[in-house]
Amino acid sequence: NAGTEADVYISVYGERGDTGSRQLLKSQKPKKFLKGQTDIFAVEAVHLGHLYKIVIGHNGLGSGNGWFLNKVVIKDPITDLDYTFLCHRWLDQGQDDGNIARELTVTDASTFPGRQELELKREETWAAEKWKFRKGNTLQFYNRLTHGFICLSPDNRVDALGDKKNKYGKVSFMWMYA
Repeated sequence: NAGTEADVYISVYGERGDTGSRQLLKSQKPKKFLKGQTDIFAVEAVHLGHLYKIVIGHNGLGSGNGWFLNKVVIKDPITDLDYTFLCHRWLDQGQDDGNIARELTVTDASTFPGRQELELKREETWAAEKWKFRKGNTLQFYNRLTHGFICLSPDNRVDALGDKKNKYGKVSFMWMYA
């Protein structure tokens, strides 16, 4: 009962405007919005630039109108970018929070205009931190709950007893968990 027979509508928002509410009419599948099925729709619109959110919902009509929506992926044919909007929730008056429409923001980092800057930061961070993961290093994690160390040894042994003393004399690598 995760599919719906209701009429589904979507509004797509980008840096240059929005599509307004559009009914998703013709899927490439014979029957649309079935449980576990991926439906593909063509929606014509002016180019909206980088997309940042959608509003998707249904009219609540018909038998079995509740719908569990996993995600929406929009492919921009001009830039060839995929925009992913995760939902993982019910659009159902009798399930979850009772809403039959959801506002979803883009979740795919590859579509953000600052992607190159984020990738450069990731590379810089890895360059500074990769020494910790070299062969032969012992990783030590400090457990604030037990006030002991958990050690991952180069020979794949794990000392998870949470000893109160650091066996190796000093902390070469420590992550603190709350």
